[in-house]
Amino acid sequence: MNKVRYGIIGLGVMGTGHAKYLSAGEDPNAVLAAVCDNSPSALEKAEKTFGVPGFADYKEMYASGLIDAVLIATPHYSHSEMTVEGFKAGLHVLSEKPAGVYTAQVQEMNDAAAKSDKKFGIMFLMRLYPAFAKVKKLLEDGELGAIKRVSWVVTDWYRPQAYHNSSPWRGTWDGEGGGLLINQCPHDLDLWQWFFGMPDSVYAKIAFGKYYDIDVEDEVTAFLSHPGFTGTFIASTGEAPGTNRLEIAGDMGKLVLTDNSKLEFYRNIISEREYNRTNTSSMAKPECWKCEIPITGENLAHKAVTRNFSEAVLFDKPLLIPGEEGMKSLQISNAMHLSAWTGSEISLPVDGDLYYKMLQDKIKNANRKVFNK
Repeated sequence: MNKVRYGIIGLGVMGTGHAKYLSAGEDPNAVLAAVCDNSPSALEKAEKTFGVPGFADYKEMYASGLIDAVLIATPHYSHSEMTVEGFKAGLHVLSEKPAGVYTAQVQEMNDAAAKSDKKFGIMFLMRLYPAFAKVKKLLEDGELGAIKRVSWVVTDWYRPQAYHNSSPWRGTWDGEGGGLLINQCPHDLDLWQWFFGMPDSVYAKIAFGKYYDIDVEDEVTAFLSHPGFTGTFIASTGEAPGTNRLEIAGDMGKLVLTDNSKLEFYRNIISEREYNRTNTSSMAKPECWKCEIPITGENLAHKAVTRNFSEAVLFDKPLLIPGEEGMKSLQISNAMHLSAWTGSEISLPVDGDLYYKMLQDKIKNANRKVFNK
């Protein structure tokens, strides 16, 4: 194998975007070899645009012998089945986020990956953004000392009603499996656990259809309890203009990242805890320096994940974002949903059976339905 031959399932916005950079040769170790969609018009357009064979049935594409890897860019519920079938067909699998809607789905994916000798990746591209990579390194290097508090306001995920109307599965429990938490925020929740580890428990207040004609959530305020600190996570698709500000306070000062691009370190010259033990002045504070942290490197977005995946397939390089990691952000979002539905604090790992039961109730009683009419 000189290059990885990719087949893409799902030719909406994301799938078409992947097809464009693959067909343009922007991954030197990959080619676009086939596409798949159950929409005849979308499939015909992609075949003409990219000049590759098209399939209406993904299993036929899997069995065609034309591809080595599949990139799944379909509605969320289908990720699990298509991933498991991909491994059965002897293919490498790269899935868009989220890994799935509920944990039993994702466990099936992880089990199938473990049994195969193929690569499994997930499109958590924000880990590769230069700003977030810098935050991760500062935390790993212990520059902040022990973490005291985290606050992330990420309300710049604005989506108008036209977005929710763009596909019938959007904004529905049976088509999408949720809203803000399952669609936009998997990136942020993945980063949260990547930076700080998994929380012990979650308590959340969630608004469902507050701003839009949808059944699912469009605003979230949550408290995440970790050993030694509690964090707040505030997100919305209904604010314009929105805010994106991550603040991490520790013994050695605080990091502030705004708009995923400007990083400031308010650095204490001595640990606050040490200063507290030794200082004798009642109104004194430790000396603090405001440092602008340079952010360097090109943001290649989705293609960076795909390039790494291709290198893992061809050269056995380590995956930067293994697919099994998809369970972690899903655990957090499921816990937030459960907390809002039950009005209680939810310990992690979540009760998967309870979550599934309550999700089915939401589907049954929803105003907008796609598959369960």
